[in-house]
Amino acid sequence: MHRVSSSPPTERNAAGARRCGTSSTSSTSSTSSTSSTSSTSSTSSTSSTSSTSSTSSTSSTRKSILQSNTPMSAPVSRRRILATLGGVLAGLAALPLAKRIKQMFITKVAPSDYDPYQHKWLMCVDVDKCIGCGLCADACKTENHVPEASHYFRTWVERYIIKKPKAGELTARGEVLVDSPNGGRGGFPPTMVPKEEILKSFFVPKLCNLCVDSPCTQVCPVGATFDSPDGAVLVDPSYCIGCGFCIQACPYGCRFMNPETNTAEKCTLCYHRITRGLKPACVEICPTQARVFGDLKNPIEDDPLLAFVQKNKVNTLKPHLGTNARLLYANLDKEVR
Repeated sequence: MHRVSSSPPTERNAAGARRCGTSSTSSTSSTSSTSSTSSTSSTSSTSSTSSTSSTSSTSSTRKSILQSNTPMSAPVSRRRILATLGGVLAGLAALPLAKRIKQMFITKVAPSDYDPYQHKWLMCVDVDKCIGCGLCADACKTENHVPEASHYFRTWVERYIIKKPKAGELTARGEVLVDSPNGGRGGFPPTMVPKEEILKSFFVPKLCNLCVDSPCTQVCPVGATFDSPDGAVLVDPSYCIGCGFCIQACPYGCRFMNPETNTAEKCTLCYHRITRGLKPACVEICPTQARVFGDLKNPIEDDPLLAFVQKNKVNTLKPHLGTNARLLYANLDKEVR
């Protein structure tokens, strides 16, 4: 078995030399040898200390790196990175969006002096006032050049018939029937349900719900559908590729594919009219004022929009979907979807 000495290498070499009789007899040589040995020992010691310090520093750095990669701190780092990237991407996305909005408003639809940031459009509907005449749907088709086929509409009217419960049924209401022949254009024919079986009947106008968190804008792969700063949800046909994603995403069925242009189409609140101080065609023609339209940022004297919101308990369609719809209904029955 070999014993490993704890002495520095230089000291072990010097001791071996003395045992072999090779050590210097001269005092000067001895001093020199001692000095050399001391210097070597000092250098070795310094080197050893430096090596130990370096190892300690490396170990500390490695420990720090390992600590930074623990499950508790890693999500924070990722969140910071994602937040930074999100901010950058949002800034980059805002540039083409702002360009599209400006192009859409100034060069295509709205007058050059229209500022979308100075307006906030809102539509309200009083269900009790709708008589199902269908003039709104007809006016919309004419004003916006909607295809004549019976399944293309930017706005339409539905009729709801709630039947009385049958004898023995422990419910307050019976079957609910909904129809909308030709979108309500020209009115509704008499129902086939006998009057004595009807519990309640009413009409409900439908159109774009002006969602704050609109699903249609979220799924559009090219940004053709976008939320305008003034509250309208618009489609730029020059960007639309006709993929139909927005039509599938809309939970209110308010979009269709125009067969002539092969682009998505929807209610725009008659944007070419409201940006010039006019009302949407459906609001203008309604004989009972069931539709109320206005600008929240620029209320007028005795504003009908503010009066509507103040005097009625308003609801939105499908609030559970989280779209934050801005189309407000008064006297809306729970059966309406």
